[in-house]
Amino acid sequence: MFKDPFDPKALLGRRGCSCGGNHAQADHDRLTASAVPAGEEDRWNRVVDAAVLRAVFPVDAQRRQFLKTVGAATAMAAISSVLPLGAAREAFAQGGAPEKKDLKVGFIPITCATPIIMAHPMGFYSKQGLNVEVVKTAGWAVIRDKSLAREYDASHMLSPMPIAISLGVGSNPVPWTMPAIENINGQAITLANKHKDKRNPKDWKGFRFAVPFDYSMHNYLLRYYVAEAGLDPDKDISIRSVPPPEMVANLRADNIDGYLGPDPFNQRAVFDGIGFIHLLTKELWDGHPCCAFTVSKEFATQNPNSYRALLKAIIDATAYAHKQENRKEIAKAIAPANYLNQPETVLEQILTGTYADGLGGVKRDPNRIDFDPFPWNQFAIWIMTQMKRWGQLKADVDYAKVASEVYLATDTANMMKEMGLTPPDPSKKTIVVMGKPFDPAKPDEYVNSFAIKRS
Repeated sequence: MFKDPFDPKALLGRRGCSCGGNHAQADHDRLTASAVPAGEEDRWNRVVDAAVLRAVFPVDAQRRQFLKTVGAATAMAAISSVLPLGAAREAFAQGGAPEKKDLKVGFIPITCATPIIMAHPMGFYSKQGLNVEVVKTAGWAVIRDKSLAREYDASHMLSPMPIAISLGVGSNPVPWTMPAIENINGQAITLANKHKDKRNPKDWKGFRFAVPFDYSMHNYLLRYYVAEAGLDPDKDISIRSVPPPEMVANLRADNIDGYLGPDPFNQRAVFDGIGFIHLLTKELWDGHPCCAFTVSKEFATQNPNSYRALLKAIIDATAYAHKQENRKEIAKAIAPANYLNQPETVLEQILTGTYADGLGGVKRDPNRIDFDPFPWNQFAIWIMTQMKRWGQLKADVDYAKVASEVYLATDTANMMKEMGLTPPDPSKKTIVVMGKPFDPAKPDEYVNSFAIKRS
């Protein structure tokens, strides 16, 4: 007579462990009690177990009666004697093996890229089963071009870049995505020592400034700052793009009067005795985005498991970098020549927020740079208003639609939940730049509110 292997009596009559092994359940429990972490793994296990129960007992009343009769633990142990439940749990938790394990991720050698860089020497990529080569790259135009040419699988970019690429601003339009911000704050205006007596931007007429790229928060914040002082950034000063690693040399050679740039090059100018920190950009907008982790929409679609593993590694590294107690360890990890190629003391000053300002003072600001992965759609909308304000974006645009398609807040929120982190409420973000509130529901009204803008 044929016996149904899923018959409750047959299940309960079998011996063995819930992992599918040929040993007693008690032995398994004793050996693994201290090895299985609470939290994420337990949550995934419950999801899988519930799915298996529904498959074995599709009728709700039958399932409830079975559980009431024998108890959940006994039920799962019995089911596991004929089903590889341990393997199912593991496969579900991993979300499938990465389609590509050998990946190239481009980065610019600046502290903004800290999570992307540190994930290599500190094992965050390998933890997700990935073999990632992080490739130091000369400048942002090169990062963009190599990414578009598919030489990089993912890349460090300035937060406006995936918007510009998706909209075809400065390049042919290619759908690009940004699932994670790398850093918030972390920039400064640095001036040559000869300008220590010119701390008021109203006195900067004729100054020559460098920013890392046209499509950068650096460019938009510098323009915002001088415009609030009454200077037209297209007429009263000059602004040119200079790759970050070349900024200090240009300041030393007197090719520029200053720059709004990323660290470590603000602190390096102080360290080398050729410049001073005029202000941190967090003084203009505390919590502003700067750099980001990005992938093409094509890569994320064709390699969903690789994309998921990369994103998990980045969020994990970003959460680690957010904690102040880890900053000195991180400074040591990213200082070598193949990463930032900077003295550890320079990186420690930046990452810990205790730093010399070049004016004879030592300042303490633990939030000089911070790391928060959440890609707020409000950030994207503000960036597009500045693209509009300065003539980079000429056509009408559906701000909210572009923001949601490029800044993947839902992906990030879901991944954060899986990792036991608490994502923020995506609707609750307050943006205030130099005392002026920004309403993301009225972007065109915001653009038109400025007296100085490109017509």
